[in-house]
Amino acid sequence: MISKESKNISRTRRHARVRAKISGTPECPRLCVYRSNKNIEAQLIDDVNHNTLVASSSMALRLANGSNVEAAATVGKDIAEKALAKGLKKIVFDRSGYIYHGRVKALAEAAREAGLEF
Repeated sequence: MISKESKNISRTRRHARVRAKISGTPECPRLCVYRSNKNIEAQLIDDVNHNTLVASSSMALRLANGSNVEAAATVGKDIAEKALAKGLKKIVFDRSGYIYHGRVKALAEAAREAGLEF
């Protein structure tokens, strides 16, 4: 009999497969997205030195509703502005096993429009 996995276990496995192929450097960090039911978070991570360069979230921005597309776009724009202020323009996008749709897509497109290249 085949057991059914939970959505989060499947997502974690997809994320591990992607992470085996991509990583961030100090010159080209990894933009990692985390999406929960109530909020969305994004970080620029340098995997070589194991530290977070820039972070933003709907909680940190104190948005009234952090679980919609508009909030994701706001977070994407905010993280792009912070990254450009630190001199980071080129990044690698890590969708963390989520489907590139909805809030994840809105965050990525807002970051691109604000000046990040990926």
